[in-house]
Amino acid sequence: MRLWSSQTIEAVGGEFTNLAMPALAKFLFNVGPMEMGILLGLQMLPVPVLGMFVGVWADRWRRRPIMITANFGRMFTLAWVPIGLAFHILSLDQLYVVAFLLGIFTVFFDVANQSYLPSLIERENLIEGNSKLQTTQSGAQLVGPSLAGYLIELLGGGAIGAAKAFAAEACGFFCSALLLFSISTPEAPFHSIEHNFARELKEGARIVFNNHVLRSITACTAILNFGSGVYFAVVYLFMYDQLNLSISNVGIIFSVAAVGFLLGALIASRVADILGLGLALAVSIIVQGAWLALVPLAVYGAAVPLVAIFLMLSNVWIPIYNINQVSLRQAITPDEIQGRMNATVRVIIRGAIPIGYFVGGILGTQFGIISTLVIGAVISTAGVAFLFFRPVRTLGRIPRISAH
Repeated sequence: MRLWSSQTIEAVGGEFTNLAMPALAKFLFNVGPMEMGILLGLQMLPVPVLGMFVGVWADRWRRRPIMITANFGRMFTLAWVPIGLAFHILSLDQLYVVAFLLGIFTVFFDVANQSYLPSLIERENLIEGNSKLQTTQSGAQLVGPSLAGYLIELLGGGAIGAAKAFAAEACGFFCSALLLFSISTPEAPFHSIEHNFARELKEGARIVFNNHVLRSITACTAILNFGSGVYFAVVYLFMYDQLNLSISNVGIIFSVAAVGFLLGALIASRVADILGLGLALAVSIIVQGAWLALVPLAVYGAAVPLVAIFLMLSNVWIPIYNINQVSLRQAITPDEIQGRMNATVRVIIRGAIPIGYFVGGILGTQFGIISTLVIGAVISTAGVAFLFFRPVRTLGRIPRISAH
C-alpha cells in the first residue's frame, strides 16, 4: 500500500511536469519551436543514453534506495524553478538543466521501480499488484492533465501558476520518497555476477538486426517515435499561439486524449483477431498519423473539442500497435535473450524521440508550426513501409519461431 500510494503521487506528479514545463517556457520565456524542441528533447535524452547502463546498476544495487534518491533528486530539481523565479534569476538555460536532470532521475526511478515489486509481495500476487499500479498510471493520464491545468490556473495562471505547480510537485515527490523510506520489508540479497557488458550489447544488436521481423518492427517503431517527437515538439505552441488556449483548456484536451489509450488497450487483441496481426500493425500506424494530421483543422473553430477528439482517436491506435508488436517480439524471442533484445530495441526506439523533438524544433522555426504538425504526422506513418516486407505483412497471428 505504501508503494502504491507513493507511485500514485509520482504518476500524477509526472503529468504536472508534462503540462507545466512547456507552459512555463512559453509564458515566461516566450520560446519558439527551436527552444521548445530542445527543452522537451533534453527531458527524454537520458532514456536512450543511460537506460541500458541504469538497468545493469539496478541489478547490482538495491532498488528502494535508488527510488528514494531519485525522488529526492527530482524534488530538489523541481524546487529550483519557483526559487529561481522568486529571486528573478531563473533563465531558459537553467530550465534546460532542470529538464535534463529530471530525465536522469526519472530513468533511475523507472528502471528500479520495474524490478522492486517482487521484493514486496509473493509471486502469485504479482498480477494483482501490477494491475493496481497500471490502473494508477492510467488514472493519472486521465485526470492528471486537467487537474494540473486547473491547479496552474488556480495558482495564478501563466508563468506564475506553472512555477507554483513545480513547487507543489516537489512536495509530492518529497511525500513519495517518505512513503518509500517507511517500507520496512527487506529486499532479497543480491548475488553479484560479473558480465561482459560490451559483449552482451553486441549480442543484443545481433539478435535484433539479424532477424527480419525484429528488424522491421524496430525500424517501424523508431520512425513512429521520431515522427511523434517532431509533432509534439510544436503541438503546445500550436495550442497556445495558434489557438490561444488557456493552460486549463490544454490540460482538458490531454485528459480527453488519454481516453484513447484506454480504449485502444481494451480492443488491441480483438483488432488483431479481425484484421490479422500484420495488417493490424500496418493499419494502426497509418490511422494514428491520419488523425494527427487533422489537428491543424482546429484553427477554423471549435478548437478544444476538435483537438481533443482528434488526439483521442489517434491515441486509440497507439496501444493497438504497441501491444501487438511487443507481444510479437516477445513470442519470437527465446527467454534467455529477452532482456538483451528488449534493451537493444528500447535504446533504438526511445532514442528516436529526443531526436524527433530537436528536428521538430528546427522544422518549426523554418517552416512554421502548422506545417511541422503535418510533417510530423506524415513521418509517423512512414515506418509502415517496413511492415510490408515478408514475413510481417503475411502474419495472421503471433508465430512460434526463434529469433536466431
